[in-house]
Amino acid sequence: MINLIRLDMRPFVRYNIQKRTNGRILYRGEILAKDTKERILTAALEMFSQKGYEGTNLRELAASLGMGKSSMYRHFESKEDIWNALLDELIAYYAAHFGSTEHLPPVPDSLEGLTAMTMRMVNITVYDEKIIMTRKLLTIEQFRDDRARDLATKHFLTGLTEMFTYVFEGMMDKGLIRRDDPAMLAFAYITPISALIHLCDREPEKTSQAMEQIEAFSRYFVSVVSGH
Repeated sequence: MINLIRLDMRPFVRYNIQKRTNGRILYRGEILAKDTKERILTAALEMFSQKGYEGTNLRELAASLGMGKSSMYRHFESKEDIWNALLDELIAYYAAHFGSTEHLPPVPDSLEGLTAMTMRMVNITVYDEKIIMTRKLLTIEQFRDDRARDLATKHFLTGLTEMFTYVFEGMMDKGLIRRDDPAMLAFAYITPISALIHLCDREPEKTSQAMEQIEAFSRYFVSVVSGH
């Protein structure tokens, strides 16, 4: 009888298999490639937000990561490929951390709750470095790239208006504020807040003052629309 030798594959498995993502096992090579892609996108965001798309040189970008330009092409086919992958990532990050029309915030249960929710959102958008760089990137590139233009319009205006239209309509249903056009209320609410957020980007030294103005405006606004 031939003796069959059972090979112990556990050391091999431990060395090569690192973790599961979305139910699928990722191997060491895949993880390293994913980590390198993330490093490239992080560096690209920083450079694009400072120099713009046209002003960013791939050789310089690669050098900032300690790699050659040819190594970067193993992960992305072109600068445009990096750009589109970066926008995809930023859309997901923004939605997860700030909210979106697809991920609407809960309707506050009180007038104070609206101000508290507003300040939580403002704190994220003013102090989160990735969102700050995203806003700067979109501000620069909205005149060059159609996708950046559409995202700038959504994040700076229409998305916020839709989000707060939902919030104000819900507050009307709860009897917290008087009946009015929720879309017009949303537009009137987010416009000065958005302007003050952009002020923080242009003049960071005025951030504390801008935050105080936003909170004061929110309290004033709810007092007006509630009739209290």
